[in-house]
Amino acid sequence: MVICSMRDVAGAGCLFNIEEIFEVLPHRFPMLLVDRILSVSEDGKSCKGLKNVTINEPFFQGHYPGKPIMPGVLIMESMAQVGAALFLSKPEYAGKIPLIGGIDNAKFKRMVVPGDQLILDVEIIWVRGVIGKMKGLASVDGDLAASMEMTFKLAPKES
Repeated sequence: MVICSMRDVAGAGCLFNIEEIFEVLPHRFPMLLVDRILSVSEDGKSCKGLKNVTINEPFFQGHYPGKPIMPGVLIMESMAQVGAALFLSKPEYAGKIPLIGGIDNAKFKRMVVPGDQLILDVEIIWVRGVIGKMKGLASVDGDLAASMEMTFKLAPKES
């Protein structure tokens, strides 16, 4: 695996650190839900990301006291952010704001709890201009935690 810049998406097997993710994603604490991009396919249509789930996440204060479980909607958001990092690292989409248009076939298979490491696999199904559809899988220790298909739009950043 090679360490490379997010701007060089063509490099398969790239590892993108948090500083490079900050360069392309507009999300920040407490909504940044991806810690690293582990790899990008040679064709630039799929990638794998990582989210370390810690007890320090602000959502665990209320979901649920005494039984912390990562909300399913935030697992979906983690997958969306991995897909957004893939797209926004391409020069033609740089600086856009990623928006979720719809989620289809969402399934939750296991709880995600503090100490888990989410592995997020994203594949772009199709793109037409700034609208597209992706498929996402989230797993923990090789067990599927969640899956979905998501329609997205890349909107212009307003000044």
